[in-house]
Amino acid sequence: MNAPVTGGAAGFLARYDALRGMLPSDPEIRDAAAQSFRDNGLPGAERGRRAEAWKYTSLRPVADARFGVSVDPAADVSALLARVPDMDTPIAVFVDGRLRGDLSKLPAGFVRFADQPDFGTLTWPDRDPMVALNTMLAEDGAQIVLDPGQDGGVLRLVSIGTGAASFHPRHMIRLGAGARLTVLEIALGTGTYLHNPVTEAHLAQDAHLTHVRLQDEAPGAFHLATIEAEVAEGAIYDGFSLVIGGRICRTELHAALAGPNATAHLNGAQLLAGTQHGDFTSIVRHAEPSGTSRQTVKNVMTGRARGVFQGRIEVARGAQKTDGYQMNQALLLSPDAEIDTKPELEIFADDVKCSHGATVGELDADQLFYLRSRGVPDAEARAILIRAFLAEALEAVADEAIRAILDTAVQGWWERQAA
Repeated sequence: MNAPVTGGAAGFLARYDALRGMLPSDPEIRDAAAQSFRDNGLPGAERGRRAEAWKYTSLRPVADARFGVSVDPAADVSALLARVPDMDTPIAVFVDGRLRGDLSKLPAGFVRFADQPDFGTLTWPDRDPMVALNTMLAEDGAQIVLDPGQDGGVLRLVSIGTGAASFHPRHMIRLGAGARLTVLEIALGTGTYLHNPVTEAHLAQDAHLTHVRLQDEAPGAFHLATIEAEVAEGAIYDGFSLVIGGRICRTELHAALAGPNATAHLNGAQLLAGTQHGDFTSIVRHAEPSGTSRQTVKNVMTGRARGVFQGRIEVARGAQKTDGYQMNQALLLSPDAEIDTKPELEIFADDVKCSHGATVGELDADQLFYLRSRGVPDAEARAILIRAFLAEALEAVADEAIRAILDTAVQGWWERQAA
């Protein structure tokens, strides 16, 4: 499946033209997505129309890059795979967007997108250019279906990028009534590549999905993820994203609370250094009564890093008794670091409890002096204060083993900055 290596939207379209007859699923779906991508291009680049949702994030560097197709299906990724936490749980490993069965231990209910394509019903390729790009070029992905009442345990979903490829995994999670599943999604790699995954999660009544994402891509990589969750009556989508790696990264989450007493947690943290750009964008739609949403997103930035937070809570007219909370906090460790934050509320019901807020600051000089005066070295004192700042976000992860993995990742990030 080789295609010409050219740049920008034209390069992706040329790749689609070369691969069209070999890609799984109905070509009409892909053709419609390709037309939408042709009309809109990459946000903030080329002739792409200005999109308010991408106001703070330009994909010009993506347009300027040249992405090929991975040509070694048996590439040795043992060094990267060694960084994946060892757990006695099923694991699905994707290398450059394709499942590596020899590296995986798949659970029951797992189907490859390549064998049974399912584009779902929640995404809108005509509105979102990255969803259009994914729909156009998706080759593989994880399709997980649990029966009513089934407990799927923990699944590690690992993506490894190599070389200079672009890949667009398409993941689908469908939980029957009362089913439970924890997905630990880990992204890492080496080189300059584009990882553009789209994930749909459908939660039936009283189902519970815990979705934890650790994004630790290569420093030169681009990570542009879209997650769509539909949460039925009494169901819970419990999401957390820790963003560490990548040159430009964007996590875009959409949660639709489609039944009474549905719950969504969209928590996360972005740790950015150097010239990294991290964008955390979310939309929670309360469509039915008595829904609950919670969102706490922390940002720690040093060097010339730039962080973005865009969060919106939408409450429909009939969604009375909604309880929505949203908070974004940023800790700037350098005078050159920057944060753009835009929390929003759009409320059409009159019996709700909704709040949002944002704070930006630096390490407290008095707290730092207190620790230093008691013999704590400067780097360790700063680490203590940063960990305390992040504690509220990390405590949202209930699974102790997974929270320990995130703690280790945070500690490793700070040690790299302090070195």
